[in-house]
Amino acid sequence: MAKAACLVSMICIFAFVTVARAHELFKVEGDVYCDPCRVQFQTSLSTKLSGAGIKVECRNIETKALTFSVNGTTNEQGHYEVEVVGDHEDDTCEVMAVSSPDGACNMPMDDMAVSRIECTTNSGIHTDTRYANPLGFMTLDAAPQCVSVLKEILVDQIEN
Repeated sequence: MAKAACLVSMICIFAFVTVARAHELFKVEGDVYCDPCRVQFQTSLSTKLSGAGIKVECRNIETKALTFSVNGTTNEQGHYEVEVVGDHEDDTCEVMAVSSPDGACNMPMDDMAVSRIECTTNSGIHTDTRYANPLGFMTLDAAPQCVSVLKEILVDQIEN
């Protein structure tokens, strides 16, 4: 009888942990910008994109099966916040920029196409907010002002 009670108790504990993980909630936030210099990093000429579409996807590490997906849109400052439901310890979660509202700045970046985030309580992060690296789009051609901006960046790097 004691063994049965112990077994029932363990089953209840495992069920509680499973339900608690399913209700875990993470806030993912970040920025989307336009790169008019086509250098795939932010410069003083970069501007935040209001109304850009983003997507967060989590996929199982082994099977690559999609386990979670949510879409979002940037606000007037080019910033987004979306919620990821559940603990995704066995998943790889990534944020990607999917659409630009600016027809002149809508080429996806190669180097900044996705930002990986950890959506699990078992990561050593002691907050439910996850900050993604900035994502962006590029213009078809580099703006003429980019030459002076990039020279300034290079001079700063040489002096340091």
